[in-house]
Amino acid sequence: MTDFSAWMQACQTRMERVLADCLPAAAIAPQRLHEAMRYAALGGGKRVRPLLAFAAGEVTGADPERVQHAAAAVELIHVYSLVHDDMPAMDDDALRRGKPTVHIEFDEATALLVGDALQSLAFDLLASHVLADDAATQLKMVQMLAQASGSRGMAGGQAIDLASVGKPLEPAELEFMHIHKTGALIRAAVLLGAHCGAPTGTTAGSLDRYAKCIGLAFQVVDDILDAEASTATLGKTAGKDAARNKPTYVSLLGAARARELAQELRADAHAALDTLAGPTARLRQLADFVIERSY
Repeated sequence: MTDFSAWMQACQTRMERVLADCLPAAAIAPQRLHEAMRYAALGGGKRVRPLLAFAAGEVTGADPERVQHAAAAVELIHVYSLVHDDMPAMDDDALRRGKPTVHIEFDEATALLVGDALQSLAFDLLASHVLADDAATQLKMVQMLAQASGSRGMAGGQAIDLASVGKPLEPAELEFMHIHKTGALIRAAVLLGAHCGAPTGTTAGSLDRYAKCIGLAFQVVDDILDAEASTATLGKTAGKDAARNKPTYVSLLGAARARELAQELRADAHAALDTLAGPTARLRQLADFVIERSY
């Protein structure tokens, strides 16, 4: 087995190629929109969601050629959410992945259309490639991503986040928000990767429990990094949560307890994998990466 860093780099390189191939060329009309879509999606990001999809696919024996298209669909939804989140009506940020945000580099109208077009392209990918052995499973996969992206998932979590600025939240309320805002798409990445293979009901359940823990842990660490890391390290504006008086795990629990919670979620994620028969090493390594990352 290749070491984790080599595996991660290989997956990231693969995803850059897949995304570059599926995005419309900048020379195709409307050129400015297509240029902005490629600007948003290419050349940056950890690609955590595609990595989780590939790792889950290993557990269920999925063909990586299938997984790459499901992973690209999830990543396009993620990128669209970042483009919209960075706009003045949302988080109003000028920096993402170490470069100007889309509405700064282009304009606000173009940024809105970039998000819309990336979302549509994600579902185009799910519909135009063979991802599963039967149509019913593939249709279920389309539904998974739709639900994870919508008002009962990521978009709903963002709505709760915007409504919570300046308000004290209880821990359960903060967890509910982030299970939707961040966790839903991470769960979708794991389950879509798994369904490119042949998961049993027990396997899918264990993977879902793993994904719930990792999704929440990812947000806890994000909150810690926003409070403690530099803008140069993060590639996005540091300290913006405190500046906007947003409720976070750091503001609610304190940094030390937030770090403890992240470790507890890592242990729970590892425990969820203990019942699985397939290879889980990559999922375990990704759990460690999510907790130990510095950006």
